[in-house]
Amino acid sequence: MPELPEVETTVRGLASVLDGARILRVETRRADLRVPFPPDLVQGLTGARVTGLGRRAKYGLIHTDRGRTMIFHLGMSGRWRIDPDAIGPHDHLLLETPAHRLALNDPRRFGFVALADTQALDAWPAFAAMGPEPLGEPAGAGAGAGALSPAHLAAAFAARKTAVKLLLLDQRVVAGLGNIYVCEALHGARIDPRKPAGRVGRAALARLVPAIRSVLEAAIAQGGSSLRDYARPDGQLGYFAHHFAVYGREGAACPRADGGTVQRIAQGGRSTWYCPKCQR
Repeated sequence: MPELPEVETTVRGLASVLDGARILRVETRRADLRVPFPPDLVQGLTGARVTGLGRRAKYGLIHTDRGRTMIFHLGMSGRWRIDPDAIGPHDHLLLETPAHRLALNDPRRFGFVALADTQALDAWPAFAAMGPEPLGEPAGAGAGAGALSPAHLAAAFAARKTAVKLLLLDQRVVAGLGNIYVCEALHGARIDPRKPAGRVGRAALARLVPAIRSVLEAAIAQGGSSLRDYARPDGQLGYFAHHFAVYGREGAACPRADGGTVQRIAQGGRSTWYCPKCQR
């Protein structure tokens, strides 16, 4: 599934061709993805000018001069294609500007598109329940997204017996984190993913917040992690997967060269990779 860095990369790619452009044509090529397309999507976007793009957690935002924002989620395999040579069966939404044609491609159809009032984005149901942003309040996300801090994590983790890894995946605690980057950040902070969150000390939390930011920023700089079907809007693949410290590296030596070996365990129905020697 595209995670925060992949969505950020996508938004930046779209901004290069959409920001300031007028949408001349909108075509829905089927009735739905995971849920039906908004009934007023075509009317609401046709003729509108894009006033900016943004991101909230794993959701992309396309703002227009009509006070409406198109929210998109890429699901498991979604991606935007810019000026594709041909429109294929999995291109389910088309946007055309005077200079470009964009296609939302989603073979598994687990993504979705919504429309919301720009001034009320914070009250949109999914956003209203979210925790702070790990990279700070992103441009165009709407006021109130907030920024992640050790103090916030200390309050969210207080007296909790749930494993720290599972709480970090809870979007109510931190917005936008997924399995790949939680595994990598916990390794960076030297925290055992199995440790009860309430037992993670202040010194460890002070390491964890910059570790989360560092791994996300590094992934964005590399264009994300191209797993399964994901690719950037320009069709290029992200390269952060070549820099994983622990994710997917079961049996490999810990990159800290501390004599540890990366292990894989199951947590909450998902795989977790970590080094039992340096993560405590």
